[in-house]
Amino acid sequence: MTDIQHDIDIELVARLRLAVGRLARRLRQQAEADLTPSGLSALAVIERGPLTLGELAAKERVRPPSMTRIVAKLEESGLVNRSPDEKDGRVFRVALTTEGRQAIQKIRTRKNAYLSKKLRSLPSDEIDALEKAVGTLERILEADA
Repeated sequence: MTDIQHDIDIELVARLRLAVGRLARRLRQQAEADLTPSGLSALAVIERGPLTLGELAAKERVRPPSMTRIVAKLEESGLVNRSPDEKDGRVFRVALTTEGRQAIQKIRTRKNAYLSKKLRSLPSDEIDALEKAVGTLERILEADA
């Protein structure tokens, strides 16, 4: 792989940061749920499979005590449950409940509907540009994984 460096216009960097931040904020507003952004994010990660609190904290890049508080609120809301690990009873795994799966699906449906409505108003060349940009953004995010 070649190491290509480009001079990046700081104005482009600032515009991209602001646009991504504003879009994320608008999408969060569409959730219309009594969940924090941290809670929503944790639900999405837990959906992929039961995790220990430590694994979840690492994936979300937060400290374990913070994740413990987030999971406690999700558990109080009936969206997740904790169960002992089959191999180590001292460790608990967190999984979505049926209500948690329904909540995350409802939230995604609202966000997708909002974004679909916005995208339908764009000309096809801008849709094509967004399709390319999404691939680029995904590669940027994968580099951090």
